Amino acid sequence: MYRLLSAVTARAATTGGCAWGCGRRAVHQRAGLPPLGPGWVGGLGLGLGLALGVKLAGGLRGASPAPPAAAPDPEAPPQAEPLQPQEQPLAPWSPQTPAPPHARHFARAIDSSRDLLHRIKDEVGAPGIVVGVSVDGKEVWSEGLGYADVENRVPCKPETVMRIASISKSLTMVAIAKLWEAGKLDLDIPVQHYVPEFPEKEYEGEKVSVTTRLLISHLSGIRHYEKDMKKVKEEKAYKALKMMKEMMESDQEKELKEKGGKSNEKNDFAKAKVEQDSETKGRNSKPCKKKNDFEQGELYLKEKFENSIESLRLFKNDPLFFKPGDQFLYSTFGYTLLAAIVERASGYKYLDYMQKIFHDLDMLTTVQEENEPVIYNRARFYVYNKKKRLVNTPYVDNSYKWAGGGFLSTVGDLLKFGNAMLYGYQVGLFKNSNENLLPGYLKPETMLMIWTPVPNTEMSWDKEGKYAMAWGVVEKKQTYGSCRKQRHYASHTGGAVGASSVLLVLPEELDADALNNKVPPRGIVVSIICNMQSVGLNSTALKIALEFDKDRSDVP
Repeated sequence: MYRLLSAVTARAATTGGCAWGCGRRAVHQRAGLPPLGPGWVGGLGLGLGLALGVKLAGGLRGASPAPPAAAPDPEAPPQAEPLQPQEQPLAPWSPQTPAPPHARHFARAIDSSRDLLHRIKDEVGAPGIVVGVSVDGKEVWSEGLGYADVENRVPCKPETVMRIASISKSLTMVAIAKLWEAGKLDLDIPVQHYVPEFPEKEYEGEKVSVTTRLLISHLSGIRHYEKDMKKVKEEKAYKALKMMKEMMESDQEKELKEKGGKSNEKNDFAKAKVEQDSETKGRNSKPCKKKNDFEQGELYLKEKFENSIESLRLFKNDPLFFKPGDQFLYSTFGYTLLAAIVERASGYKYLDYMQKIFHDLDMLTTVQEENEPVIYNRARFYVYNKKKRLVNTPYVDNSYKWAGGGFLSTVGDLLKFGNAMLYGYQVGLFKNSNENLLPGYLKPETMLMIWTPVPNTEMSWDKEGKYAMAWGVVEKKQTYGSCRKQRHYASHTGGAVGASSVLLVLPEELDADALNNKVPPRGIVVSIICNMQSVGLNSTALKIALEFDKDRSDVP
């Protein structure tokens, strides 16, 4: 090292070094500064030698830390950026992935919807939530917020797999519809034709028939998780009375408006009397407190059922709560019976038949929930205990209700499913203008039947709608000019142990130009899944769909 430094110093003192030094001294002197002494050249050479020696020594040792980056010179010419180490490819559609081309047109809608989801997540304390949106059949946004696994800090992403709960009913409806289209299933004959293991029923001493059609729309009278018939009937009577009162008040308001807002003493007295009578009946008929679904023991079954026929023993001998066709009573057990009907009509096990449908629809991550298989990207599920602490949900086995609430899926698969249904619903309208269109997975007349509201039904997640066939449907409506306009849409929500979900389809309001220049599916599909139970998501999904619908007119 000493020899290296000596050589560098000697080199600085040579003629070449003097020439450089003399030139530098001349400039120094021309500037009018004191003359430089001859020793400065040796000092400069020593300094350069030391710097070079330190750098070489550090490189040889390989252990010295890299020096801090120098501050950039604002007058220096731009330099080429150093090459960055190549990153591992991100999971497609993760928040860090560049947005697809169509997403750029919906930047405003995405920002607004993301903010809405953050607010919902914070309000309910959900660990994680995943959303997916498609416009006219193209997925334009999917993103995960929060954690799929809190303990291991695994973030939610579009590929996260969660329980979809009662959206499973809409999937089962596809199986029933395919069998009906093929002539293998009659919707209007007694279920005993296919499943003789289910006993014939009576209601108040009268023999009655339960059909597949009634099961689909929850009009069969078969119970849900609540076994106490008295509590259920009291609750239904109370709701009916409350609805009747609201209808009477609405009718009176319309009557007053038609008369120009004029009222007289007689009308006021009649209105007061109706209100008093209704309040008296309401107090007398107020139902006793009924357990919610998450307080029912059957929701937490841990028993493994080998097939749908075996799981019928949970409810097949229970009495009907209502006469079939008379009243709506939401029943997941009714869909367990539908699974048995699918098995007998198709000749396949229910799960095998459903997997064929999932394959046809390209829903490759949708499977029945089982504890043993390794399912990649499966989330964990959570609930808050009595002390308001976040805890893991207990183990449950959903084999008794595959058809009504037992599947796992992703937002991407649910978007595919929603678009397949929307395509089938609309393709008949486009056939005259485009004869080259492929047929839908279900025929247009089938989809029209499925999305037609059924009388005497209810849609618990949107009071404006009715239940149809494994979907809730809200019809287009506008009562007053320049006021609220109700859009036509179809949706189904889900609630399971530690999970909430929604799938919503908002069809485009088509006109003649759209039929001539475009192809189906036309509309917005939104899917949201969450690893926390009792989170209402339908209104959020509808708001998101409407946000994207605002921006879609700008898309070329």
